[in-house]
Amino acid sequence: MTPLEEIHQLVQSIQQRIIGQDQLIQRLLIALLADGHLLVEGAPGLAKTRAVRILSHSIEGDFHRIQFTPDLLPADLTGTDIFRPQDGSFTFQKGPLFHNLMLADEINRAPAKVQSALLEAMAERQITVGTTTYPLAPLFLVMATQNPIEQEGTYPLPEAQLDRFLLHIKVDYPDLPSGKAILRLAREEARSTSATAPALEYPPLSQETIFTARDQILDTHMTEELEEYILCLIQATHPNRGNDRETSRWIQYGASPRGAIGLDRCSRALAWLNGRDFVIPEDIREMAPDILRHRLLLSFEAEAEGITPDLVIDRLLQQTPIP
Repeated sequence: MTPLEEIHQLVQSIQQRIIGQDQLIQRLLIALLADGHLLVEGAPGLAKTRAVRILSHSIEGDFHRIQFTPDLLPADLTGTDIFRPQDGSFTFQKGPLFHNLMLADEINRAPAKVQSALLEAMAERQITVGTTTYPLAPLFLVMATQNPIEQEGTYPLPEAQLDRFLLHIKVDYPDLPSGKAILRLAREEARSTSATAPALEYPPLSQETIFTARDQILDTHMTEELEEYILCLIQATHPNRGNDRETSRWIQYGASPRGAIGLDRCSRALAWLNGRDFVIPEDIREMAPDILRHRLLLSFEAEAEGITPDLVIDRLLQQTPIP
């Protein structure tokens, strides 16, 4: 079985347990295959935690969930040196960041020091405790969530940390047929004693398969015209460099080259998941909102007029010529 067939099998298995959130599942896999991190925004109860937990049960790796709170300390993420009175030495006790998949629940409720510790892990794939630096596992994915409803007692993520997330997606409510299916699934799981850890019908997806898939995605063909299209989209987010003065007036800071790299990787991953060995413009246009949403800092005029990043991105996609 090829890596693509194994991952499609994984998707079908997850969709049986996560109903009505196909986009969340797809974006979670794209982040995994593109070797990036995911920021998910949505109301409580929309299966954000459940999705990453089921994914962790379906691949070869370990998972840890940590609830971010205002009293959280950096050592609660990184780990700490433990004193051994028997011989007067210190041993390092690893923290949650040493797991392969980590769910940072309500990340905007943690203070700045905790967010900076997470930033180093996401950006450098390492953590520093005292004077010692520890490398993280090659397979490392952070899925962070934030609740858009309650903003009291929160610490907004700085732009530098937001830029470290490959994708920022918004999770919406399921439709009526999906809601009925969710009720049936909840009743079935309530009858089962193994509802919290469902048995897999096949062996977990190996890390070797994931790394092989990543190599195949990097080999997915993209023409020079499409590469220029990506760069034109990124350049259109820069103030006074776009073709439309109105759009430029809305943007205070645009996407950096990291945004272009992310759009390139994710477009290739989407094409590969769809069974193609080449990228088409629709792949880029589909991934652009999730890549750019958190990388645009709007001006005061845009906020006063009720302009959102999604509206700006839609306008940029309309104005940028498709090759």
